[in-house]
Amino acid sequence: MSAIDAPIVQAAAAANPQDARPREYLTFRLGNEEYGIDILKVQYCWPIGRPLVGSLGGGLWEVRSRLDERIARVLFCVRGSSMILLHGFIKKTQKTPVQDLELARARLRQLHEDER
Repeated sequence: MSAIDAPIVQAAAAANPQDARPREYLTFRLGNEEYGIDILKVQYCWPIGRPLVGSLGGGLWEVRSRLDERIARVLFCVRGSSMILLHGFIKKTQKTPVQDLELARARLRQLHEDER
């Protein structure tokens, strides 16, 4: 099995249109710390399930990461051989915040529109 790419989709409303294009990253920053080993696991072991990856429905997936004493999530979708990273955040409650889900779903809808 071959690895899948992992570009990050940034907000389309970025000041510079170049910033809104997907770019390839293997890690992401949370505060002053850089993480990405769980994203690499998904890239090289896709398809993969719980406990590392969970489906949120509608083609939206989450990478579930433990960072020291915090819990992080990276929401993504898969297009062909690419894992598209839509949004990442630190969880502060047991349930995924609605605004984080809505942001990822909005970016996923934008991808669908851009593919047409």
